Amino acid sequence: MADVARLAGVSSQTVSRVSNGYPGVLEPTRQQVLAAMEELGYRPNSAARALKSGEFRTIGVILFNLSTTGNVRTLDAISSSAAREGYATVLLPVEVPTQDGVRGAFSRLSELAVDGVVILMESHLLDAATVLLPPRTHVVVVDSGAGGSRCVVDTDQVGGSGAAVHHLLELGHDTVWHVAGPADSFSAQRRERAWREMLEARARAVPRLLRGDWSADSGYEAGRELALEPRCTAVFAANDQMALGVLRALSEAGRRVPGDVSVVGFDDIPDATSFIPPLTTIHQDFAEVGRRCVDSVLRQIRSDEPETGTTLVPTRLVTRASTAPPPAAAV
Repeated sequence: MADVARLAGVSSQTVSRVSNGYPGVLEPTRQQVLAAMEELGYRPNSAARALKSGEFRTIGVILFNLSTTGNVRTLDAISSSAAREGYATVLLPVEVPTQDGVRGAFSRLSELAVDGVVILMESHLLDAATVLLPPRTHVVVVDSGAGGSRCVVDTDQVGGSGAAVHHLLELGHDTVWHVAGPADSFSAQRRERAWREMLEARARAVPRLLRGDWSADSGYEAGRELALEPRCTAVFAANDQMALGVLRALSEAGRRVPGDVSVVGFDDIPDATSFIPPLTTIHQDFAEVGRRCVDSVLRQIRSDEPETGTTLVPTRLVTRASTAPPPAAAV
């Protein structure tokens, strides 16, 4: 900084004001300082800045699974939103969803220089691990089962699932079968509950549940079972990947979609329009979830006050060619 000041013919304080973007510096002086910085290859020392300001301008992201569509797209939105605000993003993956694994991620967090953290993880893992966050770390959890004691952002799992089942019933199907996600997943639990409650509210029979693991292979196995059920004319899969497996299994069994069986997914992944047929699904706005996570973390950082409560980002039904009224014989 002293070298820049000498070359530009200004004080070190002026160099500091320019490098930190403070107002009150005449434009010719600012340009003179910037030219000196460029000539000398000067870069502000982020560690020294952090020691002085108490801010690291970094947001940590803790997550377990990087293979799911929701986590990847939400992470992308978080990093993009943080970058627009001048914040870097540090990823802290949890290799195994155990108490020790979660505690290990938070131990690493305490060793890093972050101002806030977004947690993309089922809240029951946090509770079971009895983790302690570093002091003054501001937190947002992406899981609407996390309760009122934390700041939560999530998509409307219940509303989206209800819309999927409602759509199929309105087409004239007598009931809707469900391929659920893993039993220990909050999202899967909420989608399953909404499916069941919608059928019960409409006084419809609740078929036996089939369960997958979010993968297309597990959806395929469930679809093979559904293909043997002559009464099955409508299926709600808890995500688009499992819906893809269901479509393949029905096709191999000679069950036409949507002529014999209608299928609805959940997520609205980019490839959903290329399924055969294009998939009716529930759109999740992962970009909005990521943006709201960053907004909440930054509000906490700037006010130095924690936030609590849940923000739900609306979902919407996207109707494509995989759904239709049931075949006449089934009505």
